[in-house]
Amino acid sequence: MNICFLMYPWDEIDPENDSSLALIHECVKRNYGVALCTPANLTIRNSVTSAFCTVVGRMEKVPSGLKSFYKQAKIREEMLPLAGFDVIFMRANPPLDPLMLNFLDSVKDDVFIVNSLQGLREANNKLYTAAFGDSHSNIIPVTHVSKNKKYLVQQIKESPAEKMILKPLNGFGGSGVILIEKSAMSNIKSLLDFYVTNSDGTSNYVILQEYIEGADQGDIRVLLLNGEPIGAMRRIPGSDDHRSNVSAGGSVAKHTLTKEEKALCKQIGPKLVKDGLFFVGIDVIGGKLVEVNVMSPGGITYMNKVYKTKIQCQIIDFIESKVTAKLQAFDRRSRLRKEVEDA
Repeated sequence: MNICFLMYPWDEIDPENDSSLALIHECVKRNYGVALCTPANLTIRNSVTSAFCTVVGRMEKVPSGLKSFYKQAKIREEMLPLAGFDVIFMRANPPLDPLMLNFLDSVKDDVFIVNSLQGLREANNKLYTAAFGDSHSNIIPVTHVSKNKKYLVQQIKESPAEKMILKPLNGFGGSGVILIEKSAMSNIKSLLDFYVTNSDGTSNYVILQEYIEGADQGDIRVLLLNGEPIGAMRRIPGSDDHRSNVSAGGSVAKHTLTKEEKALCKQIGPKLVKDGLFFVGIDVIGGKLVEVNVMSPGGITYMNKVYKTKIQCQIIDFIESKVTAKLQAFDRRSRLRKEVEDA
């Protein structure tokens, strides 16, 4: 099998904690052809969608540790056609580049893409989470999305809670997430000016969300594969930061999914699979869905450490099964077409 990881550059990988590196390492261990490229390295050559790739050489003996593997791996640069791969694994950091998806549209029927392009288009920002909430569901916290500053101020004033969470629609890794309090209303208008209004006169959508009690104790990151949870961890905020993201200084601990959290996964899993979102990270606080991460969900290496497991093996096993099924369907159709042609 040949797999291309569409991600950040090789030299930006964190060899100790990088989830993408754990996936690459597993593929090299299985003697797959492995390459990676950045969205900026997509190109078209002679009408064929290609990429300037960093190819990871096969190794006779693959080091067991990620740091050793990263250090010993031999890489080379080469332009390769994307349709020649069996799999394209999306691991690029948000925000989503729509032009990247336009490049991939030309190969989506030839290659198994994780996650599907349509799913990425629908779920790349935080609006997707709102699709799971309705008048009959209490699955997400009370949420407002707007760029109307007057309306946002009104919602803050009318909220029965003293605290709310404000965050940019397209943020990631905890960037831009702030806790606001009614006791500091005098600062809220200036905060909204900063978040909503750009210097060129354009404006941005922001999310205003109810503060969930217990959020100061952290959140739960759950990894779902094909709609089923395969790992979970509690992310604990640092002493001087309300955000739980590890990238923002948080730490991790073991977590066993509660009955409520299992029910949440069961409820949203079918829609994720229907939308072609096979590998997803969700963030849960107090049993409520806060975010759905579909581009580059992390946490694999941290979960591996606290549970002494290898989540990447399950993920690559699943991808193998999807590629095998795709090839078998193609072979069957080819045989049937030949039978008709020979009749």
